[in-house]
Amino acid sequence: MSPSTDSHPTVADPTADWAGVQLHVVTGKGGTGKSTVAAALALALASSGRTVLLCEVEGRQGIARMFDVDPLPYAETKIARGLADDRGHAGSVYALHIDAESALLEYLAMYYRLGRAGKTLDKFGVTEFATTIAPGVRDVLLTGKVFEAVERNSRNKGAMTYDAVVLDAPPTGRIAQFLNVNGELAGLAKVGPIRSQADRVMTLFRSPRTAIHLVTLLEEMPVQETVDGIAELRSIDLPVGAVITNLVRPHELDEEALAAAAERGLDAEDLAADLDRAGLEATDTLVSALLDQAADHATRVELENRQREVVAEAGVPTYTLPQLPGGVDLGGLYELAATLKEQGLGR
Repeated sequence: MSPSTDSHPTVADPTADWAGVQLHVVTGKGGTGKSTVAAALALALASSGRTVLLCEVEGRQGIARMFDVDPLPYAETKIARGLADDRGHAGSVYALHIDAESALLEYLAMYYRLGRAGKTLDKFGVTEFATTIAPGVRDVLLTGKVFEAVERNSRNKGAMTYDAVVLDAPPTGRIAQFLNVNGELAGLAKVGPIRSQADRVMTLFRSPRTAIHLVTLLEEMPVQETVDGIAELRSIDLPVGAVITNLVRPHELDEEALAAAAERGLDAEDLAADLDRAGLEATDTLVSALLDQAADHATRVELENRQREVVAEAGVPTYTLPQLPGGVDLGGLYELAATLKEQGLGR
């Protein structure tokens, strides 16, 4: 039985050009590893001297845990260096944990110059009331901060500017509502500064400068949610980027052996001989267990191939990240970043 070398399936569209994208939004069904993929993408993008901001909005301090740093404040904090290019040039990754209450205070200070008055409102619980009770206000503030980070220019005194922003966004089931909240707000506010700001945010989110990437596993439920998410995003004119299949396990058998394993047709005597050559005792129990495992592996590969076809039918670029044997630590993040860059997503 020969091992398979097909552990990295072909990218659906290797010509996809992400050079003009400034905002990479990463979403996915819970449990697919979207936060890990967002972190790896930020590291991949931070090459050749580029500076990248990695944002999170779900209040879990996931970035701090992944990069093994202290919990992030509401301030942009340098957490890592990106991948080095062929000349040894590497950029930087900054991180920002966005919470709605802090974003509201910043908004009041920036646009209404409330200063100390804004802090007084916070002491009286007004900001918590506004972000908890008012429908959609929280998402408006979170997306507004992301918009501000992308759109900065030289007029922002002392503010860091970024070549790219990566947003670890809410799950697929909520992503369209989250990103389109300013579109709904624009429909309510017919004129004035609120309408103007909402229009500017939606102009960015619907432009080629934004790409919404969806992370999935090669399993039926997350793939179906990914397909549904793509359709929903397209229905409101939000730009779908790539599908990233995560935690893909390598094929342990070649095609011929897989076909035989699926039919319970692997030769037990050949397997016993292989075990003997490896210095292992080829007991009937061991041989039988290995044949069962091979059959299960063949079934899983067949199911994964079926889901891979469903993903391909969505008609968007697809990329593959492997399941790392030792799990994902900081070194694993760099390994995944290198894989994304090699396939073309982090260039």
